[in-house]
Amino acid sequence: TSLSKGQPPAVSGWGVLVVGAGGIGCELLKNLVLTGFKNIEVIDLDTIDVSNLNRQFLFQKKHVGKSKAQVAKESALQFCPSANITAYHDSIMNPEYNVEFFRKFMLVMNALDNRAARNHVNRMCLAADIPLIESGTAGYLGQVTVIKKGMTECYECQPKPAQKTFPGCTIRNTPSEPIHCIVWAKYLFNQLFGEEDADQEVSPDTADPEAAWNPEETAARATASDKDGDIKRVSTKEWARSTGYDSVKLFNKLFKDDIMYLLTMDKLWKKRKAPTPLDWHQLENSAHDTCNKEQLFAQRLKDQQVLDVWGYCQLFQHSVETLRSQLQEKGEGAELVWDKDDPPAMDFVTAAANLRMHIFSMNMKSRFDVKSMAGNIIPAIATTNAVIAGLIVLEGLKILSGELESCRTIFLNKCPNLRKKLLVPCVLDPPSANCYVCASKPEVTVKLNVHKTMVLTLQDKIVKERFGMVAPDVQIEDGKGTILISSEEGETEGNNNKFLSDFGIRNGSRLQADDFLQDYTLLINVLHVEDLERDVEFEVVGEAPDKAPPPQTNQEEVNSITNGNKDSAQPSTSSKGQHRSGHDANAMTGGVNIQSCKNDNKHLSVPLISSIEWKVFFVCLFQ
Repeated sequence: TSLSKGQPPAVSGWGVLVVGAGGIGCELLKNLVLTGFKNIEVIDLDTIDVSNLNRQFLFQKKHVGKSKAQVAKESALQFCPSANITAYHDSIMNPEYNVEFFRKFMLVMNALDNRAARNHVNRMCLAADIPLIESGTAGYLGQVTVIKKGMTECYECQPKPAQKTFPGCTIRNTPSEPIHCIVWAKYLFNQLFGEEDADQEVSPDTADPEAAWNPEETAARATASDKDGDIKRVSTKEWARSTGYDSVKLFNKLFKDDIMYLLTMDKLWKKRKAPTPLDWHQLENSAHDTCNKEQLFAQRLKDQQVLDVWGYCQLFQHSVETLRSQLQEKGEGAELVWDKDDPPAMDFVTAAANLRMHIFSMNMKSRFDVKSMAGNIIPAIATTNAVIAGLIVLEGLKILSGELESCRTIFLNKCPNLRKKLLVPCVLDPPSANCYVCASKPEVTVKLNVHKTMVLTLQDKIVKERFGMVAPDVQIEDGKGTILISSEEGETEGNNNKFLSDFGIRNGSRLQADDFLQDYTLLINVLHVEDLERDVEFEVVGEAPDKAPPPQTNQEEVNSITNGNKDSAQPSTSSKGQHRSGHDANAMTGGVNIQSCKNDNKHLSVPLISSIEWKVFFVCLFQ
């Protein structure tokens, strides 16, 4: 029976896939069983954390540490014991969830929070020709849209803003914002306790082009402490181990000696306020805070509190001692992994970042603020998730009723627009002819230096990271079908450290990249250039800008939609760990394209939701 006749479709027999069992996923699963869906499969890689309990209401304290998908299934069955729910504690990007797996379903509903997984599900649904409902929230803002092959834009038709990164010289020499200090502190954690990365160096950058100084002439002016503090000849971790992870030596090296060395780069400070070095012993002698450690650590449980400089010195010392003990317990050669939910790791980054902020004359931040920025967290609002989950079900009912033409992209705004509406529907846009994913023959041009770009860079940073392939095969269109990259393990490893030019690739060469899991082929045109901007390895040519010009509509209405970005935290530069199934709060904005409709004429003058749909919506929302 059609929705236009006032009756919801008979949904009990249709199989649907829910990808993600977090903030949106919990609400969505509850809505589905209450609406009458009986055949549901849900997948999520994550486990339940204490921080989830304030908004993911299918979970309780006793569930902490358990699989989100499995517990969500068990909790949802209490609403409707007759439902047939299958739970997978796994990544949706694993090869076993192939195109045939997706073809089992009438509908796929995304409740994800990272872009890599969203891209992958988008491609799998295109390959399987299955409708996909995409959604996302960011604080008070939210969005729901429908994707159908050949009829609507796919998730990747419009370019998304790239994750913000910062030049190495800014992080190491001239931080001007708190996020620069927080990124530096995360780098420092890895250099001391985790996996060392040459791209995450924290010592002063002597090659800073802005400094234009002569190290030989100014080295004598730098008052380096002693040989223990000289880490130039060995890695940061080796030096730290040689000191026994002595927190005072670490402190004086990082916040005194390195800063004094920076001060010798005179030209950096002609138009900037120079940093002020810190000395542990001077701070200790002048500290007026007489509270003991127990009092200090009772204070730091209040995440909103900003300590004084000596308080962060003590927090730095305590966190270094704790992390050193964790390393010793793991044994020789062990490494720690930074996690925003690990208290000692978070304490270390909070203390180190705030001390560096103070040195560079910035206002220090609370632990809560540092965690939000370090973890790239946008505070989640339970009611936003509930509204978006209700809208997902309503769009799903339209699809299953065969009324795809009545589906809409719906924006949930922070403030009412001129029509006093929080929900703004927009007509779905057709596919983009230039999309490198859903076009009939996807093609893209990449600008790079073939003499400096290695095959490994092409594989990891371009084909996998930039173009979202999971297991790519790349061959050169040279008439011979030369295999450059193979998805078979070990088959082309010998090519990794060779340059593209070693294989005859030059300006105008064409590469064919295939991902058989995604049933996706992309033709890559190589545009050779000798020089790119500093720290830029490649550029995609002809892309639309990250931020499109504002639509020609009432400015107040536009502001009501876009101003919510003030709530968002600035992202970290870390890219590791981003390719999970998408259930990490570090990338909440990945699926939210917060903007007004492209054409104000597309705003609907008819009611967005029928009376029967409102009934279903409120039953799901409040039961």
